[in-house]
Amino acid sequence: MKLGFVSDSLGGMSFEALLDNAARLGVSGVEVNTGGWSTAPHFDLQSMKASADARRDFAKAFENRGLEIIALKANGNPLHPAQPEQAECLKDTIRIAGDMGIKTVCAMSGLPAGREGDLMPNWVISSWPPETQAILRYQWQEKLLPFWTEIAALAKENGVERIALELHGNQYVYNVPSLLKLRAAVGPVIGANLDPSHLFWMGADPLMAAEALGEAIHHVHAKDTMLNGPVQATTSLLENGSLMNLPARSWSYITLGFGHGEEWWRQFCYRLKMAGYDGWLSVEHEDVVLNSVEGLEKSIALLKGVMPVAASDFKPQAI
Repeated sequence: MKLGFVSDSLGGMSFEALLDNAARLGVSGVEVNTGGWSTAPHFDLQSMKASADARRDFAKAFENRGLEIIALKANGNPLHPAQPEQAECLKDTIRIAGDMGIKTVCAMSGLPAGREGDLMPNWVISSWPPETQAILRYQWQEKLLPFWTEIAALAKENGVERIALELHGNQYVYNVPSLLKLRAAVGPVIGANLDPSHLFWMGADPLMAAEALGEAIHHVHAKDTMLNGPVQATTSLLENGSLMNLPARSWSYITLGFGHGEEWWRQFCYRLKMAGYDGWLSVEHEDVVLNSVEGLEKSIALLKGVMPVAASDFKPQAI
C-alpha cells in the first residue's frame, strides 16, 4: 500500500507549501481536489483544461519532490437538478486526468431530485411511505443509469480506468449494495472509494464492507469518526446540526486514532489486504478541533505503523 492525503486537508496553504509539507511528512503522493464542493485552491480547472503547459508544470512540481498525483477528485453532486456545472466539473476532470495519465478519478454518485421538475436532491433512506419507491425508481432509471453509462464511456475514451465513488450520505450510492448495483449495471470502471468515516455514522461496519466489496475497491480514504454516545442516545445518528459544534453532535469527523484506535486501523488495513486491495490510503483531514498540519502528522504516523507495505513472501515449508 501507499500513503498520501487529500489536497484540501491543507487547503489554506499555497500549492508549493502543500507539496513541501507532503515531502516533509514522508507520504508518497497527494489526491488533488478539482472542484465540486471544493474551491480547489491548488487546481485551476479552467486553466488546466485550456493549457497543456499548465498540466505539465503541475505534474512536474510533484515529480520534483518525488511525489505522485494519486487521483483527481471532483466531489460534487453531478446529478444535481439545478447545478449542471457539477456534472461538467466531473467530465472535465476525467478528460484532464486522461491527458495527464492519471488512472483514478474520485467522485460522488450524485443524487437527483425525486421527480422531474424538482429543484432539490432527494435522499430516500426509508421504504415507507409508499412514494419513496416511486422516487427511487425515477432516480435509478431516469437519472443514474443514463448518466453513469455516459461517464463510463467517457472514462474509457480518455484512458481513465477507475471511477472511485464515495459511499456517502445524501448520495444515491451510499452503501455496499447501492455501489455494487451501479457497478453491475455500468461496468467495473465503477468502484468504491471506501471511507470508513461515513460508514461509521451510517451504522455500517467498514471491516465487513471491505470484505464484501473485494475487487470493487478502487480507492481508500482514511478518515475517522467520533460517535458521541450521550447525544446519540437521544438524537440517533441522523444528525443535521452544525459541523462546527462537536459537543452538540451525535457524530463528528475526527483525526485518525481519536475516534477509533490503532488496533481498529490495523484491522482495517489487514482486511483491505485480505480483500485484495493494495492501493492508496489517502488521509482526508476534516477535524475542526485539531490543527490541520498536526492532524495530518498524527494520522500519517498512525498509518505508517499499521499499513502493509512490502509484498508477502511467506509460505509453509515443503516437509
